[in-house]
Amino acid sequence: MNLQDPKTLALEIAKALDKKKADSIKVLKVHDLTVLTDYFVIASGGSTTHVAALADEVEYVLDQQGVKPYHTEGYDTKNWVLLDYSSVIVHVFVPGTRDFYDLEHLWADGEEVDLTEILAENDAL
Repeated sequence: MNLQDPKTLALEIAKALDKKKADSIKVLKVHDLTVLTDYFVIASGGSTTHVAALADEVEYVLDQQGVKPYHTEGYDTKNWVLLDYSSVIVHVFVPGTRDFYDLEHLWADGEEVDLTEILAENDAL
């Protein structure tokens, strides 16, 4: 698996989030809209504890493959944890914070990646 490819990395992150029962996982391709990153992965956890566990799982899974975030934010409050992998930025929210910042609306011109097969594969395990 080539985690240097931004889409592959984003999908691997989505799988890790799904494994830990994240809610409303979305992957948005924003490559043509910003120089910040190629993809956003957005998900919710049911509580601040769940948000921290989701972010920890992403870091753990990628670290096992030699990929470390360039920067992390939000572990202090755990309302919104951001993991910056350069070509992919991960946003894990508690539901109220996700609704407030509404990144899906802010980046509505981004192309949503179909996760049906990715998440279905994990559910079958």
